[in-house]
Amino acid sequence: MTDKNGAAGGDLPASLEAAWGLRDRPAKGPKPGLSLERIVAAAVGIAAADGLGAVSMGKVAQELGVSTMSLYRYVSAKDELYVLMQESALGAPGPLAALENGAGWRAALTEWATAQRERYHAHLWALRIPIGGPPATPNSVAWWEQGLQALEDSGLGEGDKTSVILLVSNFVRSEALMMSDLAAAVAARGVTSDELMASHERTLKRLVDPERHPGIARQLETGVMSEPDDPEYEFTFGMEVLLGGVEALIRKAAGGAEGPEGRGDGAKSA
Repeated sequence: MTDKNGAAGGDLPASLEAAWGLRDRPAKGPKPGLSLERIVAAAVGIAAADGLGAVSMGKVAQELGVSTMSLYRYVSAKDELYVLMQESALGAPGPLAALENGAGWRAALTEWATAQRERYHAHLWALRIPIGGPPATPNSVAWWEQGLQALEDSGLGEGDKTSVILLVSNFVRSEALMMSDLAAAVAARGVTSDELMASHERTLKRLVDPERHPGIARQLETGVMSEPDDPEYEFTFGMEVLLGGVEALIRKAAGGAEGPEGRGDGAKSA
């Protein structure tokens, strides 16, 4: 039974009960071989081929050769299916070599972020799933825990550790989403990414007024916009800037200054 807050059994949302395996499953499906795992796998396959927007209960049922209503014995709604699809596609984190060889928090967090980015790039459709709240599914909690383990010896207070994890996760997600949007634009126009950027540069040269937009005009004059796009550089650059800021926070706290949160749990002396 689902309560008025959408929680199955009154405690957890149906999607979380399904993700954690806490829901009683049908003893026998309406068709031999039908299972929650097969339903999720079929939905992931549709999303990978045609995008998240192509996923519907009807389309999944058609893929499996069953009636749409039969799916509702396993999945209560499409939103719940989305949660399970994300769990399946992104998976649990693998071991961090930097943690195993004691390379330090910065190397460990960089490896953690890079691994997360690779999962997103392999399943860009998953970025279209709306964020419904803080991490609570098994794999998302596992990624969160591993991020905290990466920061274990950083000297940061517990509140600041969570803030750093959130900051880095948002950067990784944003960068992957931007790459997804650019890839979609390139595909829609039938051009390469370099051709798309060259077209953008030509457009700016026609529209930008050096007196009103001196900064952009200088960018155009120097030719930096004509340089080949390198997503790896942008990701590495962004991580260096972010982690440089975290390192400055740690040094500041080690000198006795209060962390920026003002919650009484700023970074401790390293």
